[in-house]
Amino acid sequence: METPQSQEQAAPAAFTRFVLCGGGVGVTSSFAVAALASWIPWALANALITVVSTLLATELHARFTFGAGGRATWRQHAQSAGSAAAAYAVTCAAMLVLQQMVAAPGAVLEQIVYLSASALAGVARFTVLRLVVFTRNRSQAMPTIRTARPVHATAAPAVPAVLRYAA
Repeated sequence: METPQSQEQAAPAAFTRFVLCGGGVGVTSSFAVAALASWIPWALANALITVVSTLLATELHARFTFGAGGRATWRQHAQSAGSAAAAYAVTCAAMLVLQQMVAAPGAVLEQIVYLSASALAGVARFTVLRLVVFTRNRSQAMPTIRTARPVHATAAPAVPAVLRYAA
């Protein structure tokens, strides 16, 4: 059982693993989106790559980032998809704003904006994944308040009450 202090100490290590796993998938995804967007609309390319990269990243986070040690469950995939949908909205909004502000942005500027939006969304996603999706035990996530109750020792009679009074 992890104590609050051990959870606090584990947070930086988990964040480092999150950045390595999720960041690696994210950087790879950014190039995949750019390549796929040359054939199909950017929003559709981003949606397709987001689905694939979310499945991959959720598996990596379950196995390595948050120490679950095994495959992600369907519940974890569904919850992770919710946070990925929010990240998708952030990246789409950032790219839409870029398109409104710059008539013909270059590939480098697009990558900078996309990766910056992804990093911002990633920090929020880490928090959601750590506190909600990959929480080992829900009761550990919430602080517990314990009160001391006196325990009264009672001895059960050795002879059933019916036999005691019958004699």
